[in-house]
Amino acid sequence: MLVQLHPGNDIDARESLADRAEQIVTDAVGRFADQITRVEIYMSDGNADKGGANDKRCAMEARIAGHQPVTVTHHAATVREALGGAAAKLERSLDHTLGKLNDRRAS
Repeated sequence: MLVQLHPGNDIDARESLADRAEQIVTDAVGRFADQITRVEIYMSDGNADKGGANDKRCAMEARIAGHQPVTVTHHAATVREALGGAAAKLERSLDHTLGKLNDRRAS
């Protein structure tokens, strides 16, 4: 499973952010790694330099082999919270989606 980070121009994208993002995604959806080809992470800051509550946005798109991608979005006050929230949503969504696919195969 490949994890790619796409930070917006207004996000400070250090190598540590990419490493942290990959770890958060792997922890959340690693159990689906054999079914996911790639997870793309898109980060942005809605207010840029102005600041504000819940202005960090994280969108994650998981590419499932042979199926439509699963996409989630989470807004939070910090980049770390946005990453964590989106990863938790992605885990729930994949659990639901892949559970349905596995139920169909078992029938």
